[in-house]
Amino acid sequence: MQWNFELLVKPADVPLTEGPVWDGEYLFFTHIQASRIMRYDPKTGAIEIALEGTNRTNGLAHDEKGRLFGCCSGGRSVVRFDDGKITTLCDNFEGKRLNTPNDLAIDRKGRIWFTNPVNSGNWDKGSTMELDNQSVFRLDPQTDGSYTITRVTFDTTMPNGILVSLDNRTLYVAESGYAKDIPRELRAYPINDDGSLGTYNTLFTWGADARGVHRGIDGMCFDRDGNIVATNGYEVSGPGPMITVFSPTGRVLETHPVPCNRPTNCCFGGADMTTLFVTSTQGHFFKAKTNRVGWAMYP
Repeated sequence: MQWNFELLVKPADVPLTEGPVWDGEYLFFTHIQASRIMRYDPKTGAIEIALEGTNRTNGLAHDEKGRLFGCCSGGRSVVRFDDGKITTLCDNFEGKRLNTPNDLAIDRKGRIWFTNPVNSGNWDKGSTMELDNQSVFRLDPQTDGSYTITRVTFDTTMPNGILVSLDNRTLYVAESGYAKDIPRELRAYPINDDGSLGTYNTLFTWGADARGVHRGIDGMCFDRDGNIVATNGYEVSGPGPMITVFSPTGRVLETHPVPCNRPTNCCFGGADMTTLFVTSTQGHFFKAKTNRVGWAMYP
């Protein structure tokens, strides 16, 4: 089945849409540079501002209870949105400020796994790294409502999209930097009983070259069979901007060209969870009817 992408939002003067999530009724996505969360109503087609002043929030995710969390790039923090109030859960590791938290995934224990690369366009001018790494971290909820933070990867150079498998035993991470001679990869890390990660398996690689022109995965989501549906590719090289469907072992099952230069993230939504929503660096917001049924822990 060919996926035909319908344009819902054209690129704006302030670009970069990201973080789509479905709550059972509405589709939410972030407009990073405008510091907004937008809300799309599939019943009416209306797209409205759900929240302003989000300080360049990027990725969004619901926990099992339906609470909404985000990676606040401008605030260099992970936050929770509580009825319009923004609560900071963590903004440092061992006393040093985080970089620009990018994307997050939440498991059934309420643990928040998030990527912490440097996206220089998403933090304040003149900001600098305080950490000496770009890694994946885990936030563990405590009985008093606070969270502890643990670094869980020591082999990433620019982690981006992230997912926790349906059985909560595997962490999928997109290694997505543009540095020369470093391959872009889709990795699968086994999650140990204590929350640490085992040695990763490379499920798919875009390879490395001296120019650093390949673009791997940005964001990704699951279908109900545990397949990974990912935004990847761009106009500079390779087959172009794409949605690629990978099996849990990394086999490419399908590819679907996207009519924008650089798709950023995607999620399934709609009453039957068969509609895929896609955002882009240019500020697009698309939807496409698919032959797949999506999965999310909530709703």
